[in-house]
Amino acid sequence: MKPKTIHRLYRAVTVLFAALLLMAGITEAVAHESGKEIMRHLGYPEHVLHVIGVGKILAAVALVQRRFPTVREWAYAGVTFNLLGACVARAAAGDSAGLILSPLIFLAVLFASYFLGKTSERLRRDGQRAAGDQPLVAAHVVRAA
Repeated sequence: MKPKTIHRLYRAVTVLFAALLLMAGITEAVAHESGKEIMRHLGYPEHVLHVIGVGKILAAVALVQRRFPTVREWAYAGVTFNLLGACVARAAAGDSAGLILSPLIFLAVLFASYFLGKTSERLRRDGQRAAGDQPLVAAHVVRAA
């Protein structure tokens, strides 16, 4: 695949995932009744819903921003923990295999976003070096005249 194609695919997957995450986060942050029922079913107090919702909203914003890559990495990690925790909570509640495994589908999309982003970044960096541009890590070095 061409670097531009990979980058466009990364952006599309990431924006789609972030939009879904944002919608889920808003629903949970306002403690919609369906979310409260799920929390009761899983044995969690309802106020946990607010915390998870706000976390998802912040993660959605962090995933699409470009200025702070470390914050984006933390968002990927946080959402990964949330989705794995959802699998465990569903299993502990005795839910069906479909409900237990459904967060793994979202996890696969999240991983696709992450690895497409890393590949896009690497290809961009390699392309700059091949074109004779100064590497990003050496941008602070001043050359003697």
